[in-house]
Amino acid sequence: FFFKQKTAYELSACLVGSEMCIRDRSLDIRHWSLVIGHFLVKHYLTLLSHEVRMLLVNPSTYIAAVMFLGVMGFMFTGILESYSKTPQDTSPAHVFFSIFWFPVLFIVPLLTMKCLAEERRLGTIETLLTTPVTTTEVVLAKYSAAYLLYVSLWASTGGFFYILKKFAGDSRFLDSGPLIGGYLFVAVSGLLFIAVGVFASSLSRNQSVAGILCFAMLAGLIVGVRFLADATWLNRDIFALAKSAVDYAQIFSHYEDFTRGVIDARQILFYFSGTVLALIFSILGVEAKLLHS
Repeated sequence: FFFKQKTAYELSACLVGSEMCIRDRSLDIRHWSLVIGHFLVKHYLTLLSHEVRMLLVNPSTYIAAVMFLGVMGFMFTGILESYSKTPQDTSPAHVFFSIFWFPVLFIVPLLTMKCLAEERRLGTIETLLTTPVTTTEVVLAKYSAAYLLYVSLWASTGGFFYILKKFAGDSRFLDSGPLIGGYLFVAVSGLLFIAVGVFASSLSRNQSVAGILCFAMLAGLIVGVRFLADATWLNRDIFALAKSAVDYAQIFSHYEDFTRGVIDARQILFYFSGTVLALIFSILGVEAKLLHS
């Protein structure tokens, strides 16, 4: 015979040995994946801490914060004055968060226009990428730092409602539903808004151009889609699919749902998928610029 017949004991020993080899290989793969993941997270956290420190020592950060709080405080005062003159059906929190689009159109470009454009203009991003970090880690770190600052600015407006509760003495002014829903909407929608700003910054070396691009993109996304939804020509049957897509991207209707306590999974998916796509395009944009430079 060309093949020796194995006994049951030898066959079981071979099976056990092969199983041990498979286990060893799977353990090695798991070990190296954990090691690689550890270094990726370590690099990301190092870059994130550096970006946060740079934001904290940058005077423009505090100028933007003062401007944001000044404008929002002025608007909040105007809302309270209108409530003192005539009774309103909605709470001040609902009206306050309904003007979210105004600070978004100005504060997001200010926070994001320098993150990649300035690095490319100074040539520091090429030097940074010679270290053992990837473009993805750099983009995610800059995005996370800008998002943390964005959320912190909005969180500081909670002092307005604390002062209102402290001195108004009327619980009707503070409806917890619109207040919690409004801040939740700001946090979720901010993911997409900041990602759009980072993407705009990856398209140009000039931070002013990046800021203008970000403003135009956000205006089209927030205001443009709303006006497009009111267009009569979209009501035709041939544009039924486009009409449903425009209605799905209506950010103002998302805000209304959040403040009413209606959390739709499709809206959450819209913001998360849009954020992922914008960040992927940002990474590809940086990579393409590096290849052509």
